[in-house]
Amino acid sequence: MAKVKTQYTCRDCGAVHNKWNGQCSDCEAWNTLEESVAKSTSANAIANAQTSRFQNYSGDVSQIKSISEIDLKQIPRATTGISELDRVLGGGLVQGSVTLIGGDPGIGKSTILIQTMSSLGEMRSLYVTGEESLQQVSMRAKRLKLNTDPLRLLTETCVERIIEHASHEKPDVMVIDSIQTIHTEELTSAPGSVSQVREATARLTRFAKQTNTSLFIAGHVTKEGTLAGPRVLEHMVDTVLYFEGDPGGRYRILRAVKNRFGAVNELGVFAMTETGLIGVNNPSAIFLSRHEEPVPGSIIMVTREGTRPLLVEVQALVDDSHGQQARRVVLGLEQNRIAMLLAVLHRHGGVSMFDQDVFLNVVGGMKITETAADLPMILAALSSFRGRPHPADLIVFGEIGLAGEIRPVPNGEERLKEAFKHGFKRAIIPKGNMPQSPIKGMKIMTAQRLEQALEYLD
Repeated sequence: MAKVKTQYTCRDCGAVHNKWNGQCSDCEAWNTLEESVAKSTSANAIANAQTSRFQNYSGDVSQIKSISEIDLKQIPRATTGISELDRVLGGGLVQGSVTLIGGDPGIGKSTILIQTMSSLGEMRSLYVTGEESLQQVSMRAKRLKLNTDPLRLLTETCVERIIEHASHEKPDVMVIDSIQTIHTEELTSAPGSVSQVREATARLTRFAKQTNTSLFIAGHVTKEGTLAGPRVLEHMVDTVLYFEGDPGGRYRILRAVKNRFGAVNELGVFAMTETGLIGVNNPSAIFLSRHEEPVPGSIIMVTREGTRPLLVEVQALVDDSHGQQARRVVLGLEQNRIAMLLAVLHRHGGVSMFDQDVFLNVVGGMKITETAADLPMILAALSSFRGRPHPADLIVFGEIGLAGEIRPVPNGEERLKEAFKHGFKRAIIPKGNMPQSPIKGMKIMTAQRLEQALEYLD
């Protein structure tokens, strides 16, 4: 009997090693090597691999072409029937595209996928589940009161048999729920391992490209908040979507972190109801508390997610510190940036908070990564520290540098128009974002340095 050969695969980058090490030599991650059985390569497999190397996704032999010979026609898109999902995808489904959807358990991955399958209209669909039975999927569809006529279901975990059924069914859109349960018979490792996830995704992606099938893949999320499986999984697909928000809350945020056919960091907002996920057309309304009276520590900023501006409320609480070191707790914003901004406020604004605990939060579970939140963070903390509320009709945005300068942010005029539509009449913005034509009914105060922005509040 031939001796079984083992190898060690990094679950982060997918690199293969002959022996176990504490650290992966490729991605330098620690304790990520997992033991697996090495795949034996026969002469026929080598010949088939060499033949497929010279074929493109359409099955034709690859040829060298000049740019003038390439057809630049627009890629056709098909609507999913869910407007917020179409927005995140960049305008709709693209033939042959592969979309990976990740999120915490129970956040709504399977719900939005089965809703999409039932709203495709005349397009043929195939829903492949490896975690649930056909009865469980049918019960969910009936509970959500969906149109079950176009739904075609398959329970299977072997990728070879899935592709065989899909080749016979010829669907326009196919769903794999989830990729961690799918395996290939050519590998002996357990489903969900690095090698199984990578090989199954590669085969499904190849099938989608060759047959122009739009493919959705649901993926589990680890404790660290990243997709389970090798990091290379995100590079193999065309679009990566993440569900954000509390699984026990009402609202869900679907964010595009990678999209070859649309804008990156596009955002879709959904409300979880008894009949499934429903798109929110005016998401700014759910992120604003609209206090009856102005309260200290609250300020409204205009952020931009993808192609649209959103109004969100930034709240701050500054209190005396009773420990040896003051605490800096931030939710929904960049954790390390608040310490830098408080140092700038001390140096250029003359306000010291070294003996104060500072807590910052974005209402509604939003996560803001852009630097336009710098000025709102400082003004919210200053309002709570002084106990003086800001005007209810004031909005703020701007980036702050270490020298105390306030830098402009992209799409400033669009942010101002969005705020004016929601009834805000005053704004403190960077001087470089002053609109070319004034907005009637809105008082715009520009500041080039932090000291000037603080003078408007005195």
